[in-house]
Amino acid sequence: MKFQLYPDGTLLDLRYDNYFWLDYVPACYAKKHGLVEEQAKTLILQKYASVAGSLSWYCVDYWSKTLLLDIAALKAEISHLIAIHPGIFEFLTKLNGIRKRRVLLSNAHRSSISIKMEQTGLDGYVERIISAHDLGIPKEHGNFWDQLQTIEPFDPNHTVLIDDSLSVLHSARSYGIRNIIAITKPDSQKPANLIAEFMAVTHCQELLKTINIKV
Repeated sequence: MKFQLYPDGTLLDLRYDNYFWLDYVPACYAKKHGLVEEQAKTLILQKYASVAGSLSWYCVDYWSKTLLLDIAALKAEISHLIAIHPGIFEFLTKLNGIRKRRVLLSNAHRSSISIKMEQTGLDGYVERIISAHDLGIPKEHGNFWDQLQTIEPFDPNHTVLIDDSLSVLHSARSYGIRNIIAITKPDSQKPANLIAEFMAVTHCQELLKTINIKV
């Protein structure tokens, strides 16, 4: 059995990403271009919306070019805000103890992943990290799973996918992945999401007592 895990929101607190994209980037953009911060935020949110659901939305290089900001450097500036959800190391260690392959699947750019792994050491708790940029397609797209099979073969009936994105979970279910778990509180500073269509937990920590269930 294989566990496919999404780092941001599932293993890592999404607060860092939300703050970075919704507050820090607009503030830096406003300063660079001589704009009022609220005006900058409105412009940037429009730019975000124009590429939502595409790989560009997750691409550091795309946003550096579009916003004329060094996005990777800005991410590093506030890397101290990167945090892991409670019980994650224990959760991943227990998976290893029962011989489950742990694969991180992220839409994030490789440079973003590197910053987070350096800050947290999560890469030492998984067998492999795959970026959607390696495959040229985001996880929300149905073809992602076919592409994933070419580099990390998996049996949809014996794979567990844990993610906080409903669009990704729907895509995975349409592909045929049988065991899907949603994370309802990816951002520690926001209320939990109400999710009724998938098995759902607040954090992976809640799965520790049932982690030996066979699928």
